[in-house]
Amino acid sequence: MEQPPTTAFVLGAGLGTRLRSLTAQRPKPLIPVCNEPLITRAFGHLYGIGVRRFIVNSHWQAHAYRDAFPGASWRDCDITFSHETPEVLETGGGLKHAEKFLPDNSPFWVYNGDILSDLPLQPALEAHSQSGNDVTLVLRSRDGPLHVNFDESTRRIRDIGRKLLPHEDPRFLFTGIYIVNPGFLARIPAKTKISVVPIFLEMIRMGAGVGGVVIDEGTWWDLGSREQILAVHSALAKGLQKPAPWISPDAQIHHSAKLLGACAVGPRVRIGAGAVLEDSIIWEDSVIKGPSRLTRCIVTSGRTVDGNHTDADL
Repeated sequence: MEQPPTTAFVLGAGLGTRLRSLTAQRPKPLIPVCNEPLITRAFGHLYGIGVRRFIVNSHWQAHAYRDAFPGASWRDCDITFSHETPEVLETGGGLKHAEKFLPDNSPFWVYNGDILSDLPLQPALEAHSQSGNDVTLVLRSRDGPLHVNFDESTRRIRDIGRKLLPHEDPRFLFTGIYIVNPGFLARIPAKTKISVVPIFLEMIRMGAGVGGVVIDEGTWWDLGSREQILAVHSALAKGLQKPAPWISPDAQIHHSAKLLGACAVGPRVRIGAGAVLEDSIIWEDSVIKGPSRLTRCIVTSGRTVDGNHTDADL
């Protein structure tokens, strides 16, 4: 690989069914983490490895992406949206649908839009360059369900989800981050709703190159549930130079209100007298009346909340 990939395909079209109360008005990658949309954290991670152009597939509440990125850009990077209609095409179908936007002569990154990670990506670049494989998956040996069978001596994926080797215990997690050569796109049927996994499995059956690299350094979270969203805020509160609470500069918080633990207060939020928030996340333009008490709650945008609530999405 003469130069690192400068394009990334970021998956943003998922329905977010496990988070329906939070994704009623926005796709999951636009859910804020410490007041920053999850997808821009993905952009930042990729930016650090040289990416300067993003392709994002959209489906559910696609207008929210236009609102979040009105100039179709982020920092000095262009964003191209590949809209899928009438149905979401899943990971493989989404890639194929976006083929016209992707480079045809150089590798590119693929990055799931519902993960949060800061793991070092340079080892993946080196592994992909050295292997000659069409695909290199970034793996971990912890942090979630282990469903990948990987031969560390050959650096080849042998199975995913016990489909080919049902009696062998998989020992690795697929992070949802990988590098793809353009030739891989020819393996995906056009106008078809399909995951990349059966395509990977067919490549493995045929002896084609599906490589992998294990990167256990750094952190990785799958933010598929409200519990995971709250947990990542708690984890970040313990490890950031700017600790919790995270408060938007234009939020208005009464001097008698209390913010305890890992709280995030978004833009234009108003919190009334005597309110107490503990380990809670308040999205933009919401009002928390005093003397409400919220514990482990997520308040979505533009809501007015009164009273005491625990473990609730409001």
